[in-house]
Amino acid sequence: MNNNRDKLRALTLAALFTALTTVATLLIQIPTPTKGYVNLGDSIVNIAAWVLGPVYGAAAAGIGSAIADIVSGYVVYAPVTLVVKAAMAVASALVIRAAGKRSGSLLPRIAAAASAEVIMVVGYALFEAVLYHSASAALLGVPANAVQGALGAAVSVAVYELVIKRVPRFDKK
Repeated sequence: MNNNRDKLRALTLAALFTALTTVATLLIQIPTPTKGYVNLGDSIVNIAAWVLGPVYGAAAAGIGSAIADIVSGYVVYAPVTLVVKAAMAVASALVIRAAGKRSGSLLPRIAAAASAEVIMVVGYALFEAVLYHSASAALLGVPANAVQGALGAAVSVAVYELVIKRVPRFDKK
């Protein structure tokens, strides 16, 4: 960030993506056997990471997702959601950053989304193993989280490729 205008722009976009993450998470909620729910929030988690980078993307993803858990009555999940969704955004942003010049192509975006979703599936499985004192109970949530992950990855890549990538950039000099 070079100046205050860039910082204000990043903060404003982070606030927007926080709200979008919350709304996308609340929009459709399909309950899972482990008392969680499948939702569309992961699609915004990835897009926030790609647009904002690892720091602001992680803040928007973690905070927006945790707010959705609190509003939905899944308060026990909110702290782990904050951490897991933030970690997803960091991973997704770093994979795109590592792709460098190829970051505009489809394959790095798919790899970034997939890496984020693996973090989500593993993160919630570990949390649920501790919460329920049972690895087998935690494994019940893996298929639903995998479905959410696949859906989130597919939607985020499609929305980025079809919409976000085509939005004119005004910050280029």
